[in-house]
Amino acid sequence: MLPFARVTVIGLGLIGSSIARAVRQHMPSVRVTGYDRDPAVRETAVRIDLCDDIADTAGTAVIDADLVVLCVPVGAMGQAAAEIAADLPADAIVSDVGSCKESVIEAVRGALPNAAFVPAHPVAGTENSGPEAGFASLFHHRWCIVTPPEGTDALAIERVLEFWRRLGAEVETMEPAHHDRVLAVTSHLPHLIAYTIVGTASDMEEVTSSEVIKYSAGGFRDFTRIAASDPTMWRDVFLANREAVLDMLQRFSEDLTALQRAIRWGKGDELFELFSRTRAVRRSIIDSGQDDARPDFGRAHD
Repeated sequence: MLPFARVTVIGLGLIGSSIARAVRQHMPSVRVTGYDRDPAVRETAVRIDLCDDIADTAGTAVIDADLVVLCVPVGAMGQAAAEIAADLPADAIVSDVGSCKESVIEAVRGALPNAAFVPAHPVAGTENSGPEAGFASLFHHRWCIVTPPEGTDALAIERVLEFWRRLGAEVETMEPAHHDRVLAVTSHLPHLIAYTIVGTASDMEEVTSSEVIKYSAGGFRDFTRIAASDPTMWRDVFLANREAVLDMLQRFSEDLTALQRAIRWGKGDELFELFSRTRAVRRSIIDSGQDDARPDFGRAHD
């Protein structure tokens, strides 16, 4: 039995449009309604036949939904929830895709105090954005972390877990605060580092007369891919998860200082030991199926 019959996606960027495509591929009998605040995005969604229906307002989009997925930047979650409050069916389940959970839970519960809210975070994405950037296989063999607050109805949690399983994701449940700390080191800090390094190179570009861009090596190109991610989304992430990010940034700064000292004093054994450990981490990520050398993990854009 399908977990839901009528799914509404609020926000039709990369993740929202991928959810719509994945539902239509894996659960073709489920009716998908989409909404985005940007009229141009709605027009594009209609043109590419992204959903069964594209609504003109958030309230209209959720009138008969039994699952509503908020796919907006984390800083906009509260506003998006408020926009559907008057029209949300009493028995509908609300979820989201934000990469910060404690702040999102507070914002959504403030706007929808009586709704069944099951937060989730699909750990998947590319540097691209917009409704045309999505593809149905985005979530295949990627983790989706579900972070239900204490007291959440067990059946509602299971229905959301099954929804993500049907989209091809591996699922895990996690306490919201722990999720935010884990993602601060595995996702948020790497993005912050990438933005910083590319920003530094951009400043140097004026000095080196295009040599930074012209002679970009593979490592720098990898950083530019990460740093090309949606600026609104990542601005909101860093502000929403600031405590965990600052904790991890402090730890990283201390480790960077130790690495600087090892280089200055010629401690080759110390450098070799660090690089060996980090190489093993990379191999374990590949062995666990969480990366692939091909673009977008080798997933077809369908």
